[in-house]
Amino acid sequence: MTKAIKLPIFIDTGNIEEIKKYHRMGLCHGVTTNPSILIKDGVTGGADAIKAAMIEIAELISPYELSVELTQNGDKAAMIAEAKDIKTWAENIVIKVPVHGPNGELENLEVIRALETEHDIRVNCTAIMSPQQGFLAALAGSSYVSLFCGRINDMGYDSIEEVSKLRALIDEYELESKIIAASTREAINITDWILAGAHIVTVAPQFVQTMLVHPYTKETVQIFLKDAEKNK
Repeated sequence: MTKAIKLPIFIDTGNIEEIKKYHRMGLCHGVTTNPSILIKDGVTGGADAIKAAMIEIAELISPYELSVELTQNGDKAAMIAEAKDIKTWAENIVIKVPVHGPNGELENLEVIRALETEHDIRVNCTAIMSPQQGFLAALAGSSYVSLFCGRINDMGYDSIEEVSKLRALIDEYELESKIIAASTREAINITDWILAGAHIVTVAPQFVQTMLVHPYTKETVQIFLKDAEKNK
């Protein structure tokens, strides 16, 4: 089992060139993706092409981790079987499992527990909308708990406060789960959520550029270059 590497930015994309770019910069500490994202980013050819793209990403970012979402939900045996198959694609793959089923079925935490404790497969529990859900997923043993902070804000709640509550619960009970703050809406979310206690934030590529490129920095660099040209 690949040991987690504790750095804070997971790139949320299926675009290989974007992943390569930020990996070269040292700003890609993991990747989260799913078939829908890969198709949106131009992968064609069905299930075989999606599998090949995920294997390519996993090899590219190794030893950092790639979170891959299950297509099964609601059938415990089918979910475990699919997770075991996906895990054979690459050692550094983590399996994404929603916190419960589409109609509120509870078996998903059983799946998470079985994958982590019986099959030595790391899990990223996703679609978490509250500290309560995240706490239960952490108690079940999920390596990662993905709090969908952007959607929490959309619902009128304060995602910063929710991250802080979940981090306090995890720390109080000395749980090993790492909080992933997901569903980024704007660049400022990234540092706000890290400072609130998230271990990791999933970041769409455009927000990395927004964090990095500042209009006053551009202006300052242009002045430096103009002054240097005058003194030649």
